[in-house]
Amino acid sequence: MRFMLLIHHGDTQWEQLPEDEQRRIPADYQAINATTGVTPGVWMEAPETATTVRVEEGRTLTTDGPFVAVKEALGGYLFYEADDLDAAIELASRIPAARLGGAVEIRPLKQG
Repeated sequence: MRFMLLIHHGDTQWEQLPEDEQRRIPADYQAINATTGVTPGVWMEAPETATTVRVEEGRTLTTDGPFVAVKEALGGYLFYEADDLDAAIELASRIPAARLGGAVEIRPLKQG
């Protein structure tokens, strides 16, 4: 099965983390990216740099920043080819955002 893991970073402030945690996070992400079956995505800029686009009554409307609360904003993603959902959950639990106040959403990709 193929899954997309959507990484929500939450509202943890990087500079407030202990130095050992700051050093560990990049290494944890590198280990995840090196996992068999993982196709890493690319890092995104902070949610505050986003522009949200909607179309209402034929007019294109834009809003600066994310449409959701910052703690819910998407921070990154990856694809994972795994045997089952349990394997994807195990991988998601290793993503630093999951332990630092964020979350990882797992979505199966449509087949065919």
